[in-house]
Amino acid sequence: MTDSTSTSRPLTALALVCSLKPSPAESSSQLLATQLLDELSKNGVSGTAVRLVDFDVKPGVELDEGDGDAWPAIREQVIASDILIIVTPTWMGHMSSVAQRALERLDAELSETDENGRPQVEGKVAIAGVVGNEDGAHAIIADLFQALNDVGFSIPSQGATYWNGEAMGSVDYKDLDETPESVKRTNQSVAKNAAHLARVLAATPY
Repeated sequence: MTDSTSTSRPLTALALVCSLKPSPAESSSQLLATQLLDELSKNGVSGTAVRLVDFDVKPGVELDEGDGDAWPAIREQVIASDILIIVTPTWMGHMSSVAQRALERLDAELSETDENGRPQVEGKVAIAGVVGNEDGAHAIIADLFQALNDVGFSIPSQGATYWNGEAMGSVDYKDLDETPESVKRTNQSVAKNAAHLARVLAATPY
């Protein structure tokens, strides 16, 4: 869009990869996050990914839990970005513990408001990705979006993508010879819609 309801300034995205595997191990969540960032780049959004398990993110619900807590520096990247991506594997039908911790740390944003009482993350867009060899993607996405919307993020139309492998199977998303067409199309839609909403909100805040 180029009319007065959207911004032409460059937009940025940050992907929080919630794999349980530290770098440099291969990760299906990292792969999906990279694919979403690639699609966003086609829509004029630059971005980067942070694998949270590589950092000492302390448990808690404060902005800074002290004693070497890595969250404050990560949060700076969240605040500087227009679009937040959370990608998580499915474990026992739920999001990873790493993703849950990210949500718990984002809870502190409820207290971080501007002079009009609006959360600092209000006006930012959030999208999600889920991978796994078991059912649970829809429930995980619902939990992610409820939490992210609670603290102020906006969710675009069709704002999530996922891949479920065969139940109790051994093939991971990263093991596929090629990305399924349905996932490719969904990734494209998620990125397009997220970029659109981010531009609208940047130009006309709540």
